[in-house]
Amino acid sequence: TMELREETLALIGSWSNVHFMPSQPEEHPNQFGSMRQGRWLMVDETGGLLVAAAAERLGILHQPNEQETRPTATCTDAPVKRQPDGDMQPLPEKSQDSQPRSDKRKFDSAKSNIITIVHANSQPNLSLLRYFNFDAANPAPSHPLTHHLKSISWLQLLHPEDDNACTEPEIIAPEVVQTWKSGKRSNHYRKRRRWERTIAVVSDTRQGNFDGLVVASPMNTPTILHHLVPLLHGAAQVVVYSPSIEPLVELADFYSTQRRVAYLNDPPVPEAMPTEDFPVNPTLLLAPTVQTINCRPWQVLPGRTHPLMTGKGGAEGYVFTATRVLPAEGGVEARGISKKRKGKLEDVGREGSDSRREKSIKMKDEEIMES
Repeated sequence: TMELREETLALIGSWSNVHFMPSQPEEHPNQFGSMRQGRWLMVDETGGLLVAAAAERLGILHQPNEQETRPTATCTDAPVKRQPDGDMQPLPEKSQDSQPRSDKRKFDSAKSNIITIVHANSQPNLSLLRYFNFDAANPAPSHPLTHHLKSISWLQLLHPEDDNACTEPEIIAPEVVQTWKSGKRSNHYRKRRRWERTIAVVSDTRQGNFDGLVVASPMNTPTILHHLVPLLHGAAQVVVYSPSIEPLVELADFYSTQRRVAYLNDPPVPEAMPTEDFPVNPTLLLAPTVQTINCRPWQVLPGRTHPLMTGKGGAEGYVFTATRVLPAEGGVEARGISKKRKGKLEDVGREGSDSRREKSIKMKDEEIMES
């Protein structure tokens, strides 16, 4: 879990602004032109601890109670069949839906309160979510995370054409598929559904407009932000956690004002990014800050006041925060009414007083000569 403390986890959730957002009707898009709201991007290498904390804030962590989801027995007028032992069982009704099986099980994704996790392996490490009755390898249909949690690998995000999961299976006519055996037909439908789900997640992630980015990974942080920060919309929050302060201080320097000024004065070629001097684009984030928090319990007794000896040790834990901004395109010209400087006004006043003094002296001299 990268020695993540409870108070640090709360600080990350607060700065990342993770909160529940109701779904918006399609006829009323938001200000960014998207129908989806409440979408957060995460790089979680803590075993799913960050995902669990964000899901709890979104209200999608816990599975509904069994009493709420348990079906109730109702009366039916279906025909019954008498068994040899005298029991009565209703006959199964014939399905009136003649569509193929592949059309019945489409990929259903939520449109709000979505968590997209980017991982480096074939599957993300979300082992801690098992304590909340969620198995990423075999998710239950009734669990909210099944529809609100998406996973995408770095290869699928950066180069989807090189990933086998993004390659469309062979298209076969439905008449030919119906002639196959059940096992071969099920395998064909399973491949189609997996491809549809993967393509939907990849296209949705590459479109961007995320509400925030949370990173907790031992990977090189500038390389992560170089690819993920452009996927955020304006005013989105960026939060990076690290057990030590050195990587975050270096990251804050990459987004400092001095780097931004040097980047604007001599911008590198976009195809050459990242460079040695500019591993990230310093104009995309504003107000980089590094902070920490530590809640240490104390024992307060007469003559024996000291921190509890059972407190958690290890790293302190530091958090980098910044705000996503949209750089202005083209040059910026500032025009206004020019005003004279105060020094020049004083000089003008001094010259006027000297001239008046000279005139008064001349007038006195003339009066003396006349008299």
